[in-house]
Amino acid sequence: MEQKMGRFTAEHPWAVLAAGAVIQILTGIPAAWGAFQQPVMEEYGFSEAQAGYAFALLIAAFGVGCLLGGFLQDRRGPRCAALWGTALLCGGFFGAGALPPGLSWAFFLVFSIPAGLGSAFLYPAIQSCAQKWYQGRKGLATGVIGGAVGLSGAFLTFFVRAAVAGFGPVEGIRGAFWALGGLTLPVCLAGSALLSDPPAEKPRPDQQGKKQKTPPLDYPPGRMLCTRQYWLCAAAVCLSTPAVLLFSPIILRLGQERGLSEGAAVWAIVLGSGGSAAGRLLMPLLSDKIGRRKTDLFLFGGLFGLSVAFAFAQSWGVIAVYAGLTFCYSALAAVLPALSTDLFGLPHAGVNYGFLALGQTAGSLAFPFLANGLGLEMGRHWLAAGAAAAGFGAIWLLRPTRAPRSPRAN
Repeated sequence: MEQKMGRFTAEHPWAVLAAGAVIQILTGIPAAWGAFQQPVMEEYGFSEAQAGYAFALLIAAFGVGCLLGGFLQDRRGPRCAALWGTALLCGGFFGAGALPPGLSWAFFLVFSIPAGLGSAFLYPAIQSCAQKWYQGRKGLATGVIGGAVGLSGAFLTFFVRAAVAGFGPVEGIRGAFWALGGLTLPVCLAGSALLSDPPAEKPRPDQQGKKQKTPPLDYPPGRMLCTRQYWLCAAAVCLSTPAVLLFSPIILRLGQERGLSEGAAVWAIVLGSGGSAAGRLLMPLLSDKIGRRKTDLFLFGGLFGLSVAFAFAQSWGVIAVYAGLTFCYSALAAVLPALSTDLFGLPHAGVNYGFLALGQTAGSLAFPFLANGLGLEMGRHWLAAGAAAAGFGAIWLLRPTRAPRSPRAN
C-alpha cells in the first residue's frame, strides 16, 4: 500500500499540495479563535483572561510541536509526523467535547496542548514535504499550503457558529468539538497517506569531480543554533506575534466596543481569515521574485503602520485594519519555511523550522502575559507597534549564510 501511494505521488506531485491544503483547511484554530472564545467562556466557566491563556497555550504548544514534529519528520518522514499530528489534533477535539463543565481547568490539558501540538506536527510535515517536491518553486508550494491555512479561519468560524447553534446530537461548543473531530479524522488520515519525500536525485555531471559547484547548504540543528542568522530569525518570529495574537481572542468584543454590531463584528474574523489567506498565498510568490529579506522588511513595515492605525480604528475600520494585520502576520509565517531553507538548506528542514518556530512560542506566551500583567488596553497597540519595529530591525541585520565547510577541509 505504501509503495502504491509513493508511486502515485511520484507521478502526480500536485497531490502533495492538494492533500496538504485540504488538511490545513481544518487546522487554522488560531485564525478562528475569536469564534471559539465566547462559547468556550460560557461552557467551561472561563473569564476572558483565562480563555485568552487557553489560546496562548495553544499557540505556545504549536511552537514546541513544530520542533518535535520536525525531528520526527526528518527521521521517520512526513507521513509519520502527519499521522501523529492527526491523532493529537483529533484527540484534542474529542477531549474538549467530552470534558464536563465542572473540570474547566483540564481544558488546557485536554485541548490546548494536544491541539497545538497536533496542528504543529501537521504543518511543518506538509510544508517541508511540499518544498522538497517543488524545490524550484518553494514560494508556490508554501503559498498554496499557507493559503489554505488562511482560509481555514473563515471555514472554522462558520462551522463553529453553525455547530454551536445546534446541528448535531450535542449542542453548544462541545458539540462543535465533536463535529470537528469527526470531520478532521478521516480527512487528515487520507491526506497524510499521500505525504512522502521525493526520491533522491542522482548527482548531475556538473556536480561531480574537481570542478563541482559550491556544495549545497546543509546546516544540522546544532550548527544552525550557533549562527547569528538563526537568532535574528527567531527574534523576528517572536516579535511578529503581538500584532495579531494580542487581539484575535478579543476581536469580537473590540469590534462591538468600537461601533459594530455583534453580527458585523464576526466579519472581522471572516475577513481577517481572507487577509490571512491572501498573505500566505501571495507573499511567498512575491518572495520568489524579490527575495525573502525584502519581503519580510515590507511586511514588518506594514505591521508597524497598521498597528498604529489599529489604535484609532472605529466601526468598519476595525475590520479593514485587522484584515491588513492578519495579511502581514500570516505572510511572515508563510515566508518563514522558504527563508529557513534558503539560510540553512533542505536536509534538516523540518527540525530547523521547528527551532525557528520556538520564537512563536516565546512571543505567544510573553506578550499576552505582559499585556495582562500590566493591564494594557490601548497599550496593546503600542506594544504591538514597538515589537514590529524591532522585528524590522532584526530582518534588516539578516545576511545570507555560507555553505558550511566539510569537516575534512583544511
